[in-house]
Amino acid sequence: MTNKLRIGLPKGSLQDATVAMLKKAGYSVIVNSRSYIPAINDPELEGLLIRAQEMSRYVEEGLLDVGITGKDWVLENASDVIEVADLAYGKQGMKPVKWVVAVPNDSKIKTVKDLEGTHIATEAVNLTKSYLKKHGVKAEVEFSWGATEVKAPRLVDAIVELTETGSSLRANNLRIVDVVTESTTKLIANKDSWKDAWKRKKTENFAMLLLGAIAAEEKVGLKMNVPEESLKRILSELPALRNPTISQLSKAGWFALDTIIDESVVREIIPALKKHGAEGIIEYPLNKVIH
Repeated sequence: MTNKLRIGLPKGSLQDATVAMLKKAGYSVIVNSRSYIPAINDPELEGLLIRAQEMSRYVEEGLLDVGITGKDWVLENASDVIEVADLAYGKQGMKPVKWVVAVPNDSKIKTVKDLEGTHIATEAVNLTKSYLKKHGVKAEVEFSWGATEVKAPRLVDAIVELTETGSSLRANNLRIVDVVTESTTKLIANKDSWKDAWKRKKTENFAMLLLGAIAAEEKVGLKMNVPEESLKRILSELPALRNPTISQLSKAGWFALDTIIDESVVREIIPALKKHGAEGIIEYPLNKVIH
């Protein structure tokens, strides 16, 4: 009988980004629109699509061995789980998401203290209450089932909402007063599952491959041929992840270089490399970078 690791994958806004990242990590996940049980090309993984808001509760209770969810929902649910890895990706990129206090543009609320005695709507009730308590502010906090942005000012004075770019808030004529908390995606594990040797090893291997895929997101590989007289100068130009791999070519006086660099600097580096004599420069994408 094959051992199984029960893994919860987030359904909703984080789903597509998670499936894409898992593919880079080597896991093909096929999601049927009418099913909550995805097909995964690993017989030892048993997947289930669960809303990120609920994930940590099911992991804590042992209904799932591991799950992918936001740190914010672990805090909101006060879940007692193992945080295995910080997976720095989100719906729209690699930056953390933020829970923010937002009010209508013409609101008199300017600071946290101005929330005293107000009415606030949010999906993250416990996070919001903890935030208000920390600042010594008393306000009424109600759970919002969705479309929170449209509730201010007709139904509530302020909202606490999740944002990555702030565009949705601006589109609804809202401005940010303060940041309640930042959150990143986490791989979490049930405490009893973590004590099981096989499940822990499987989880650690899964985390390693996923972290490798995330590390590769903002990096590329670079290959080139370099004349011997330019080798030292070109090496000084390369901000390599590690020292470049250098091998001598069959053509006398020439070397092949292979390295990994941040994608953000490629457009500046390539012209400089060319200027210093590099030829046959090839940029290629990476699936994983394992440290």
